[in-house]
Amino acid sequence: MEIRQPVHSEHARTLDTAGLRRHFLIERIFVPGEITLTYSQIDRIIVGGICPTGGELAFAPELGKHTGTDFFLERRELGLINIGGDAVVTVDGARFEVHAEEALYIGMGARVVTFASADPRKPARLYYNSAPAHHAHPHRRITLAEASPETLGDPRTSNRRTIYKFIVPNVLASCQLVMGMTKLEEGSMWNTMPCHTHDRRMEVYFYFRLGEDGVVFHMMGQPQETRHLVVANEQAVISPSWSIHTGVGTKSYTFIWGMVGENQVFPDMDHVKSVDLR
Repeated sequence: MEIRQPVHSEHARTLDTAGLRRHFLIERIFVPGEITLTYSQIDRIIVGGICPTGGELAFAPELGKHTGTDFFLERRELGLINIGGDAVVTVDGARFEVHAEEALYIGMGARVVTFASADPRKPARLYYNSAPAHHAHPHRRITLAEASPETLGDPRTSNRRTIYKFIVPNVLASCQLVMGMTKLEEGSMWNTMPCHTHDRRMEVYFYFRLGEDGVVFHMMGQPQETRHLVVANEQAVISPSWSIHTGVGTKSYTFIWGMVGENQVFPDMDHVKSVDLR
């Protein structure tokens, strides 16, 4: 478990490129045959990837020392989205088949959770977010067809995209975790512009389908003190609630977003005019 402490907005202004990357960029999400875990103390979200290449993988019992519980999901919920081969996830004996571009919500209290690839030659790649929870909601698989889609943007401004909302109140009940996937259309490169903040929630962005030579310039910082991170394929950015959220790629891409905080109202954003950025 890698631990990331919160960073004050005034401190972030003083960081150089290496400092920004050390605090906010998660460079290694998927490791074959392993589960990676990054614990951000910003709203206590845990982010990582699960890539079963042989037998089953499971969260280690000793993770409880980081959460102060007897087992990892005793007081936590978890959402995952598969971007690889077919997966088989078993939650306290209940079996879920999770295909590419499908999600799985695992409610609080799940004790024994295992992850396997249906075909180890085509490993599953399960990107997940986990947040503290107060109620045990039912586990559920969500297909792309069941996700709540919303198409926004315009090709003329290079931000035509479809937002698939997997874990949101009108699809399923969760305690605080909100999670989905945004697919940019060919020729579009901005993931959202004008940009926004949402003081009530933090967010994590996971960028993929960039290829080996593609990158995203992820914009962060306060509107009057912007910074950027250069993000490669299958890397993630921790975005505090005080930071703007936007980015532009060298090509079209897909990203998964996850939010935790005060509410689950997806449009609760404070938009910032592009001409007001500094």
